[in-house]
Amino acid sequence: MAERALRGARLGAQSFEDERGVEMAPRQQIEYVLADGTRFEVTMSVEAEIPDEWEDPRTGRVGRRVDAIDPTADEDKAPRTHWDMLLERRSSEELEDILSERLELLRAGEVGPVHLHRKKPKRKKSGQ
Repeated sequence: MAERALRGARLGAQSFEDERGVEMAPRQQIEYVLADGTRFEVTMSVEAEIPDEWEDPRTGRVGRRVDAIDPTADEDKAPRTHWDMLLERRSSEELEDILSERLELLRAGEVGPVHLHRKKPKRKKSGQ
């Protein structure tokens, strides 16, 4: 059995390949910061899509990329309402004109649900 044992090298522990003439892929150092201000760097390929968050290999806590856009900055901006968007397209005078036209049509019974139409007064038949 001793005759079949592998001798002279540890399996998987060492590579006998020579690195001369091998060009390494371009890399970059990306810096991340934890909530307490601790910074750490991660080496990534230049071609890689860089995530905004990365787990610190020493502590396991998630850090944000130093040059990433802060997501809380968008929260400060008030959301646009339908009214805001309407005022971008029309002036208050135009809106008042449109409202009065639509109310006239509604009252005349030309548009809208039937229960909102004004009933026309009944005419008395002449001759009775």
